[in-house]
Amino acid sequence: MRTERILAILLCLLPAIMFGQNAHDHAEGENEGGFGNGEVFSPFRNNPKDSTKAELKVPKYIRQWHVNEQSGEVIPVNADTLQFMFQNWQQTEGINGEYNFLGNMGTPRQTRIFFNRPTDTKFDFLQPYDYFYLRPGRFFFNDTKSPYTNLSYHSTGNRMNGDDRVRVYFSTNAGKKFGIGFLFDYLFARGRYDKQATSLVNISLFSYYKSDRYDYNLLASNYHMKQAENGGITDDRYITRPEDISGLNRNFTTTDIPVNLYYSWNRNMLYDVFFTHNYNMGFYRDKLAADSSGVVKDSVETEFVKVAKITHVADVKYHEHNFINHNNIKNYYADTFLPYDSTDATTRIKVKNRLAFSLCEGFSKYAFANITAFATHTYNRYTLPDLTADDKEFLKNYNEHNLTVGGTLSSSKWETLKYNVNGEASLIGEEFGAFNIDGDVEFNFKLWKRAMRLRAKAFIKNNRPSFYYRHYHSEHFWWDNDLSKEFKTRIEGSFEIPSWRTRLSAGFENIKNYTYIANESTPISSGSAKYLWRLRTKQAHENIQVFTATLKQDFKVWIFNLNTEVTYQHSSNKEVLPLPDINAYANFFLKFTYAKVLHTEIGVDARYFTKYYAPDYSPALGQFVQQNPENKVAIGNYPFVTVYANFLLKTARFYVKYYHVNKGSGNRQYFLAPHYPMNPAIFCFGLSWNFYN
Repeated sequence: MRTERILAILLCLLPAIMFGQNAHDHAEGENEGGFGNGEVFSPFRNNPKDSTKAELKVPKYIRQWHVNEQSGEVIPVNADTLQFMFQNWQQTEGINGEYNFLGNMGTPRQTRIFFNRPTDTKFDFLQPYDYFYLRPGRFFFNDTKSPYTNLSYHSTGNRMNGDDRVRVYFSTNAGKKFGIGFLFDYLFARGRYDKQATSLVNISLFSYYKSDRYDYNLLASNYHMKQAENGGITDDRYITRPEDISGLNRNFTTTDIPVNLYYSWNRNMLYDVFFTHNYNMGFYRDKLAADSSGVVKDSVETEFVKVAKITHVADVKYHEHNFINHNNIKNYYADTFLPYDSTDATTRIKVKNRLAFSLCEGFSKYAFANITAFATHTYNRYTLPDLTADDKEFLKNYNEHNLTVGGTLSSSKWETLKYNVNGEASLIGEEFGAFNIDGDVEFNFKLWKRAMRLRAKAFIKNNRPSFYYRHYHSEHFWWDNDLSKEFKTRIEGSFEIPSWRTRLSAGFENIKNYTYIANESTPISSGSAKYLWRLRTKQAHENIQVFTATLKQDFKVWIFNLNTEVTYQHSSNKEVLPLPDINAYANFFLKFTYAKVLHTEIGVDARYFTKYYAPDYSPALGQFVQQNPENKVAIGNYPFVTVYANFLLKTARFYVKYYHVNKGSGNRQYFLAPHYPMNPAIFCFGLSWNFYN
């Protein structure tokens, strides 16, 4: 019935959309702009002379940018002009299905592609929710000539076990220099399996001002994320071999499968304010213009030439994390440190300020690069439960200060060669002796009259493990460690031939003192096959090497399209850092336009990875951890297949798809985390609609 209602709503919406503005070109390219910002897209971006523009008298213009969290630099990005891959936008497992997660939309996740993980290993309660949590550096600021609104809705399943996500993105300008906007994002996923619902809310306000002498970008966000934890199903055979479960009712549903935990939740509350502003120094000069014959002539217009700037970046966060457990089951945890407590609580306050002075590229023939020097002070305050000598509980505060200095050298003036080099070292504080050096270079050239692109990246990092690796106190897990700094070196490169739709990349990383959460669970009794959870942080003091190579190749013949991506990985220590050898994605679809207005993609995609001992998930930590070496299970060697139809009509995108259509076939090993089965086959629908007024 729910599916019928959704289709009826869609049919009602189509006539209204038909009277929207006309869209023309939808060339293939990057679709980065639509992800993470309310799914903004602008089919008018490449068509400023649309015939309906004069009639409606509403200018349709969008300019978007990110802001680098470290330097405060504005990074222009293209507005999304595509419907391509829109059907996968809401997937917790990622656009190409490269993430492991717990099965339900919005649950914690971790990418299987090691080089796509954060370069700094962190025990961070927000990191597994990067599907929903938008770091300031990933937020899309928006400049528009008319008030702009994007409404989007994604839905799967029914009222009993379905998922819904509603997003509203709005921006408007007050003149040419000032703009404001907001993002409201609400996700509620009930869960196909018992006690696995998620409720995630984000309310973000943003503002910007830009002028020749002064500019700023401001983002203020409030997150409330609540995740019900069921600890996985009690027996994988409910999925893989249900016929082996004696006395099982053959008509059982996913919610009938018993789980390990009841009435347990992880909750994260976050208040985040990010502010960056610049004072620009320079001079005005006359702009040179050319007439229709190409002759340069004098112009009365002037332009501001930036010579130097002073930048201040402020980042303030208040984060509260709780693990709430109202059902202390026996024979699950090995230790209990806070016997009268059913809530694990910790808070973090972060205040970070960065001051930088930059000389700008291009203001004279000798200004060959951007040169920046900066200093950063970071203050963190953590609270953890602790015990007095007579076992009375209290909250203990940990204060950490850190002062770093560094510099950057970069150039983006020339199309042929672009480069960026950064260096930073800690001089005072708990991070004393830590340093980071990283750089990248891009070289564009032609060979046999074909455009080629060669890129290379490298870094050397020597960082102290994050606070929660060193200190963590809770009801069932407790440690205080003096850990060595992690030393990492990486080099990677890519070669791209755009006209062939070919991209080949490879990289190598060496890690010393790799920090991880080790599983030291103990059997309930001698010879028992059931284990009690016991975790602690450890370091692999021997070097660990990771090699990876990825081939991305797209094909197109008439309306037939095939996009493929295959990644090979090898970890020298699979016990500590397990990775699948092969991770692959393929998408075959027909792309055509119906009645000159309905841009259509109909296809099937599949994701696959080889078997490996993937990280387990700990509900009480809210983190992915090492599997118990004595009781490991392998996941993988199972394709996930989806069929879909994806449409773009005027200013609206919408899709229908049947997710995990091959459920129950093959070995039925549809797990993306040990003991957490994926959702069964289910119908999905999504809509994104733009308004320019």
